[in-house]
Amino acid sequence: MTRAVGKDIATPTRTREILEKYGFSFKKSLGQNFLIDTNILHNIVAAAELDKGKAALEIGPGIGALTEQLGRAAGRVVAVEIDQRLLPILAETLAPYENVEVVHGDVLELDLRALLADKLAGYEQVSVVANLPYYVTTPILMKLLEERLPLEHIVVMIQKEVADRIAAKPGTKDYGSLSVAAQFFAETEVAMVVPASVFIPRPNVDSAVIKLTIRKQPPVEVDDEALFFRVVRACFAQRRKTLLNNLMNGLFDKTQKDDVVGLLAELGIDPGRRGETLGIEEFARLANAIRRSNLMPHRT
Repeated sequence: MTRAVGKDIATPTRTREILEKYGFSFKKSLGQNFLIDTNILHNIVAAAELDKGKAALEIGPGIGALTEQLGRAAGRVVAVEIDQRLLPILAETLAPYENVEVVHGDVLELDLRALLADKLAGYEQVSVVANLPYYVTTPILMKLLEERLPLEHIVVMIQKEVADRIAAKPGTKDYGSLSVAAQFFAETEVAMVVPASVFIPRPNVDSAVIKLTIRKQPPVEVDDEALFFRVVRACFAQRRKTLLNNLMNGLFDKTQKDDVVGLLAELGIDPGRRGETLGIEEFARLANAIRRSNLMPHRT
């Protein structure tokens, strides 16, 4: 599946050679930061638990530093790149890997289920492995999760602050609606912290690799998934406000206040608590109780 392999792309010297050869300039609007440390790439690939019987989907391959490592580890790799200027570079750097295909497109616009069915047919275990641009991290992750794609893992390099939020536990400062959403769909862990010094150009903050192991079933049963996420978002809308205030501001009108207080009492949830103290099970109980009562939200 591979031809003769040259030097690793992810070294400072090789990366600069490639960039200079093609006269490539970074676009800040695309959040382009290329990794120049092969050890970190090896650790990312290891976290994805790939082998030749599995496939990988990469988002934003850049000049192919991570892509070539995926090509060596996986049976097949599809890499989606939005920047057309990188396509000729990738055609050269990935030429040794017959099991790698680059697709030009915006991952947020693509039909990923159809892409996987078309390009990675025959592979039952597919993982997303990527160095994601900071500015679209959350939309991409939520698209991957909410569309319930047939994935085994999502292993992505993202801003450390966002990785901490995704993996956060109730009662911590980083815990919020993103934590609940990610943990509804996947088991989460921060696999490693990555310093800014291993990127060209150097970002202003440190990064981290987050590993999401996709759940076959959510950890809680919810009657109405859309309502569950509405409740979660409302409870975190203003972190300094109580659960009751956030629910009244985000979902209900003032005529329903006594009913909301009564519902919380039935559930044994103190209305004076704050949203960040509730675990995913309590959010599920609350959303299910709202769904089963006559207390349907009035606000959208």
